Amino acid sequence: MATVVQLWRRLGFEQKVAALASVLLIVSTFGPFSLVEAGVILTAGGVLALLRARAEGRQFHLPFGDGTVILAAAGWAALLIVTRLFDRPLGQNVLALACAALLAAAGLRERAIRPRDDVAPRPTPAPPASPVWSAEAEPETVADEPPTVPLARDEDATSALPRTTRRAPRGPRPQGPPRPR
Repeated sequence: MATVVQLWRRLGFEQKVAALASVLLIVSTFGPFSLVEAGVILTAGGVLALLRARAEGRQFHLPFGDGTVILAAAGWAALLIVTRLFDRPLGQNVLALACAALLAAAGLRERAIRPRDDVAPRPTPAPPASPVWSAEAEPETVADEPPTVPLARDEDATSALPRTTRRAPRGPRPQGPPRPR
């Protein structure tokens, strides 16, 4: 029972309304029982399973988000209830349709508040450590020596060294007086 209370506290307002509407949909199936009522119970149970997984912090992808799935479940439950409209007492049908409408309203509100894709972005993986260079085995440098630069596999030794001198600009060399031989 303590787990149910903890999960209930983790749900948002719209999710709590959807859970309550799902439980009331299950209660509205009491009485004459057929495959239609089994479908309503299965649909409401699916919504409750979705809400429990979200309350536990599980992350999975639903194509259009939780709100759309809850809204579709409410529409399916309402369609099933309408098919049995004349075979059951009027009060029971009105209760079941009101629960389906409440579930649809919760699904619409959830869809408006939450993003369509509830999956958190994956963190970018760290680049793999080079077998040649590791941060733990960094050699100590003396103040007079230039810092060493780690080499990648594709580079040669001269391209990784820092430049210390500048080249003279290309062009004609200045001509001075001829030198005696």
